[in-house]
Amino acid sequence: MVSAWGGYVFITNLIPLHVFVLVCMGRFSPRVYVSYCTWYALGTLASMQIPFVGFLPIRSSEHMSALGVFGLLQLVGFVEFVRSGVPSKQFATLLKGFVLAVFTLSFGGLVLLTVSGVIAPWTGRFYSLWDTGYAKIHIPIIASVSEHQPTAWPAYFFDLNLLIWLFPAGVYLCFLKLADEQVFVVVYAILASYFSGVMVRLMLTLTPIVCVAAALALSNILDTYLTFKSPEEPATAATVTDGASNGATKKAAKQEELRSMRQPLVGIYASFSKISVVGAMTTYLLIFVLHCTWVTSNAYSSPSVVLASRMPDGSQHIIDDYREAYQWLRQNTKEDAKIMSWWDYGYQIGGMADRPTLVDNNTWNNTHIATVGKAMSSREEVSYPIMRQHEVDYVLVVFGGLLGYSGDDINKFLWMVRIAEGIWPDEVKERDFFTERGEYRVDDGATQTMKDSLMYKMSYYNYNSLFPPGQAQDRVRGVKMPEVGPVLNTVEEAFTSENWIIRIYKVKDLDNVGRDHASAASFDKGNKKKKTLKKRGPKVLRVE
Repeated sequence: MVSAWGGYVFITNLIPLHVFVLVCMGRFSPRVYVSYCTWYALGTLASMQIPFVGFLPIRSSEHMSALGVFGLLQLVGFVEFVRSGVPSKQFATLLKGFVLAVFTLSFGGLVLLTVSGVIAPWTGRFYSLWDTGYAKIHIPIIASVSEHQPTAWPAYFFDLNLLIWLFPAGVYLCFLKLADEQVFVVVYAILASYFSGVMVRLMLTLTPIVCVAAALALSNILDTYLTFKSPEEPATAATVTDGASNGATKKAAKQEELRSMRQPLVGIYASFSKISVVGAMTTYLLIFVLHCTWVTSNAYSSPSVVLASRMPDGSQHIIDDYREAYQWLRQNTKEDAKIMSWWDYGYQIGGMADRPTLVDNNTWNNTHIATVGKAMSSREEVSYPIMRQHEVDYVLVVFGGLLGYSGDDINKFLWMVRIAEGIWPDEVKERDFFTERGEYRVDDGATQTMKDSLMYKMSYYNYNSLFPPGQAQDRVRGVKMPEVGPVLNTVEEAFTSENWIIRIYKVKDLDNVGRDHASAASFDKGNKKKKTLKKRGPKVLRVE
């Protein structure tokens, strides 16, 4: 798991928490001691063999809880050993002093190692789990990821469906019999329920325990209604033998019969009740299977690079602009051509176009991503030196204004601005992209900073040519675009996909005579205009 998923930290904190709760409940045992120490020792050594993990298990704050519980178990085991040979009064005094000394030394050592840099502090992603507003204020790159947004309530019903009401019932059943296994289920359920509400991606950690708890509840229901047992006859009064009965004996027998009639028969014995409940549960499970199949095929089986839509007649229409653009890059650019795009598309470009990118989905370098954000949000005069400094050959942007694709770069643009502002607050300011009324606009009412940004120009360059004069429309933002579109000087259009979702621009080289690109573009434009308007002499017909 460590080699395949960075979320293994959730497991390495969940198991120590379970053991800690067991110790607090007084359930320390040799079985708990041996199992946890074996898991921690072997698991830590094995995870350290993975190159990108290295010494993180012993040098990062995310792993300190596992180490702390490991040390706690050694302490508790030692205390249990001493208890057997020391009188109770002396043991209590010794225990208090020993625990206080060990806790003080451990806490002081942890603080000292953290301050000195030996142990790395908590990363921004883990801080944002406890303080939900931390990432948006301090690390915008974390808040910009759609997977890190809070989970909407409909997502629980969409993903869990029938299990949404079986889950709490299963957790309640665990409370009725709190064995060590049930304690783990309760701890896991509480922890995963909280985390799944903080980040939508952590719904993945909730689903296993939902299945376990729902299975417990469902199993309990079926055990109750599938038990075929006949009701026992009530105990009859003592029979009168050999005619020796008298009035007192008959009276006692009658009271016993009345008492038996007053006691209800506990259990479900009617066949109709059993068939109704079992049939209803079977129907629910069949519907749940159908729902899961539909969700899997429609929501979780479509690759992000292939978009699907429905035609008016109900048939499916495939929008393949991403693969079209990546194929163009693969066939028409040099193998070492560097592509600059937002980090969302880094892995796709590297894998499908086989071209290096300036940034990719491995968002460990916040400054590098902020550099791309600064280039996209600045004027061409500022962006061009950045691109030249990083040897960028092509720039790729995603634009959905023509087709109505809302996941384009214009909708992500403010995150680029915020991330860049975090590194260069004096050069990039988010408020410059909002109007005086606080509106984020791309039409005639957009701010001049917005219109001058490289992202805006590359998105709407030549967009007016698709519409009649004065009728250009952005279908995502639902606004009418200016009659005069933007002009590009430092980059030139190299490729635009069929539906205008992917646009690729080639970065121009430096001018041969040392002019800036704006002057060179104006000069070239003037020459073309002169050639067009140049008057020609009268044509002379050839006469033989």
